[in-house]
Order: sequence, then structure tokens, then C-alpha cells
Amino acid sequence: MAASRYRRFLRLCEEWPVEETKRQRDLGAFLRQRVAQAFREGENTPVADPEACDQMYESLVRIHTNYYKNKYPRLKDTTFTGVTVEDCRMILATDILKQMEDMKKGTWRRLREKFSAKKPEEDLN
Repeated sequence: MAASRYRRFLRLCEEWPVEETKRQRDLGAFLRQRVAQAFREGENTPVADPEACDQMYESLVRIHTNYYKNKYPRLKDTTFTGVTVEDCRMILATDILKQMEDMKKGTWRRLREKFSAKKPEEDLN
């Protein structure tokens, strides 16, 4: 029975897309990592709580297949701010978040980082 659970999770991992714009924050990559940890021995891994494992799998399938998005369709694909889904994806991309974090730094700190050979974390110690 553990072998079939393992194969179902592997199939789900194959189907789940990895979003390159969200490096180290992507649900697909996290899912692959957790499945690898949970099933270290592959098909021979004993499952401690089969009911919880099956429930987790079913929940992930519902997320992957957009079950609730299809069950409760929205009238418009915008938020209260008027931002579209694609704009939200762009804003939440890792590169954009890094740029925004750099913008938060003060001018003096940016100049010091630019012309300093040391990392700014070393100055704090």
C-alpha cells in the first residue's frame, strides 16, 4: 500500500509545475522536497499514519486541480486594488522582490555597499 501512495505522490510531483520566478519560495519545489524526505526509501518506506497521508494527498490534488477555483468561480479576475492576476505574479517574482528590498535601503548604505569590498553584514559585527 505504501508503494501506491509513493507512486501517487510522484505522479503529483511530476504534474505540479515549478515556477522559476519564485526561486526558493515555490510550492512545487517545496512539495518535491517534502516527498523526497517523507519517502526516503522510495516504495519501501513505511507510512506511519496512512489516513493522514491520504488526506494530505487529496488536499494537494484539490489545490493542484484548482478544485475550489472551479467550484466557486469569481466574477472578475482582479482584486479590490484593480491589480490583475498576471500583475500579482509579476510583483511576487523573486527578482522584483529583491529590487524592492534594494530600494528600501538608504542612499548612504547603497553607496557604501557598492564601493565597499566587505559585505554589509560584516560591518554590523
